[in-house]
Order: sequence, then C-alpha cells, then structure tokens
Amino acid sequence: MPNAREIQNRMKSIKDTMKITNAMYMVSSSKLQKARRELKNTEPYFDMIQDSLAKILETSPGAGNRYFDERPKKGFNERVAGYLVITADKGLAGAYNHNVIKLAEKMIAADGPDMLFVVGQLGKHYFEKKNIPIDINFNYTVQNPNVNRARHISVRLVELFLEEKIDDLYIIYTKMINSMSVEVQCKKILPLRAERIETVENELVDRYGNATFIPNPETVFEHIVPDYITGYIYGALVESFCSEHNARMLAMQNATGSASDMIKELTVSYNRARQSAITQEITEVIGGARRKKEERK
Repeated sequence: MPNAREIQNRMKSIKDTMKITNAMYMVSSSKLQKARRELKNTEPYFDMIQDSLAKILETSPGAGNRYFDERPKKGFNERVAGYLVITADKGLAGAYNHNVIKLAEKMIAADGPDMLFVVGQLGKHYFEKKNIPIDINFNYTVQNPNVNRARHISVRLVELFLEEKIDDLYIIYTKMINSMSVEVQCKKILPLRAERIETVENELVDRYGNATFIPNPETVFEHIVPDYITGYIYGALVESFCSEHNARMLAMQNATGSASDMIKELTVSYNRARQSAITQEITEVIGGARRKKEERK
C-alpha cells in the first residue's frame, strides 16, 4: 500500500490535470459559440443566393446546364467521385476524427477511381500513414473557419468538375444535431439537382423578391453558383468545427469527472494511510514507554 506522501503527490498530479481539462472545456465552449454566431450572421447572404438560383430556374429552366450535368453516358465503373473529407487538426475530441475517417474509408473503398481532398491535419496524417493518395491537401488550419477558405476550396473543386476530372463531388463532415449528439454525414454537392434548390422565405429575401437579373438570368446563374457551393462548404466547415469542440467539451467533461472520482478514492486511501501511520506511531510510543518502564523495574 502506498504511503501518505505518495498518495498526496498523485492527488496533486490529478488536480493539475483537472485544471487543464477545465481550461480546455472553457476554450472549446467559447470557440463553439463564436462559430455559431458567425454562421448565423452569414446565413442571410447564402439564403439570398439560393433564393436567386431558385427564381432563375423558374424563369429559365435551362440555366447553368453544365452544373446539372449527370453525365449519363459514363458507366458506373467509369465515373470518378471526389470526396472532400473534413477532420480536425488536434485530438482529445473523443471519436470525432475516427468516425469521419471510418466513413471516408468506407466510401472510397466502395467506388472505383476516386479522388481524395482533405481538410485537417489528422486526416492528412492518417491517409498518408495508410498510403492512401491525397489528390489535394488544403493545407491550412480548420480552426476558425471563414468564407475565404471555403471559397478557395469551392473554386478548386468546381474547376475539377467542369473539366470533367470528377463526375460526382461529395463532402464528408460531422453535423452537430444538438449539444449531446453529432452525426457524420456524406452529402453530394455536384452535380446540382434542381429540386433541391428551393426558394427561401425570410424577411431579407422577401424584401428583394422582385429583383432584376442583369445582363440576363443565365449569366447571373453562372456567376453565383460557385458562391452557392461556397456557402455549402462553409456551412460544413462550421458544423465540423462546432462538432469538434462539442466532442472535446464532452471528452474534457468526462475526464474532469473521472479525475474528481479518482480524487475522492485517493482521499479515502490517504486518510486510511494517514490513520495507519498515526496508529503505528502511537503503538510505537506506547511500546517504547512500556519497555522503559520495565527496564526501570
């Protein structure tokens, strides 16, 4: 059984770890709330874009045909799918990264000549370790996602689609359902489907309901589709970022709770060890006094 000093040292070490886990919990909570606010602030802009696309399709159904190109002449084995996989840069987030990578591996293995695009250092390191070729590594941090990064990604991927280097584009990311659960999703971005582009009803969009498209609806459609894709990717980046920090908050909360339980158990062990040491000292004192008394007799 360890002595009281050893138990004290271990308790001190656990308390120091609890300070770190509490700090990480607070940091993740702050970043999650900030990302949610930024996404909410940009939603009206992307709602306007979607609403504009829907209204253009109502008046000009043939607009932007190349973005709706299903390429029916290509067989299943001839089609090239591109997968944009969003992971984190850091660990300590429970099964967050594992779930994303697991789904990505499943999707890539199921199809033929696929292309892989990665955002996040953990995903990059994993695929490199498994010798899975990465076609494009968007080499910047996934922390604090912004529209400029999303636009950079969308421009590269839309070019590949229009050049027919990929026939289908999917995005694999983690969606935050609520504060207690997240879900890994695989969504198809390109080619577009007209039935998924619907008009949006909110105060800002209704204010500009009678907009005129200059020089013509088809040209406007061609120019704003990349922004529509940017909005989708930006939303996925923010959802992944929020899911990561939500998972990290839960992991740190569980770690703090486990540390607290360990402190309680060690406190009991410390009290027992201390009481045992006191009892032993008292026994030794009594024994010594008794021996002295016997020697005097």
